[in-house]
Amino acid sequence: MEKMLLVLVVVMAAMSLGGKLAHAQLHHVVGGDRGWESSTDVAAWSSGRVFRVGDKIWFTYSAAQESIAELKSKEEYESCDVTNPIRLFTEGLNSILLEGEGIRYFVSSKTDSCKNGLKLHVEVMPQGAPEAKNVATSNVGSASTLAAAPTIPTPSSSVHSCYSFALFLVGFWLCYMGMGF
Repeated sequence: MEKMLLVLVVVMAAMSLGGKLAHAQLHHVVGGDRGWESSTDVAAWSSGRVFRVGDKIWFTYSAAQESIAELKSKEEYESCDVTNPIRLFTEGLNSILLEGEGIRYFVSSKTDSCKNGLKLHVEVMPQGAPEAKNVATSNVGSASTLAAAPTIPTPSSSVHSCYSFALFLVGFWLCYMGMGF
């Protein structure tokens, strides 16, 4: 009975430790319900949001009317220079994994739409960074105000890895103690 109680304590400790070590991945739908279109106030949508390594941003737009360019520099972003993009997104629904820290620049590939404010720059923070700083902003001329779309948390693979590792350790310990399955 003492061994079973000890096993229970070890399992509970491993599970609580795993939850603290893991970062919940967030999915950000750019522009909320309206998505990426000329009437979307991207600056209002992004204001106050924190983007972290491992999060995803989703662009939804009409592929017949719009496409999105990812640019290399702040200068290209500010001038809406889409002549040499890093990537061009044209499918109408794109998911972009924020893999590393730093600033990423996204603009409408239509120069007029970009100059009217359809652009977004995202500062990607490390997983453990504080949320006090406003890290995602954009220069937008649109006056429309949108309700912020929900940011959808999903468990990251590190959560599953922590729990799997904890269960492996418990199983190993049980076998070692002679209580194998």
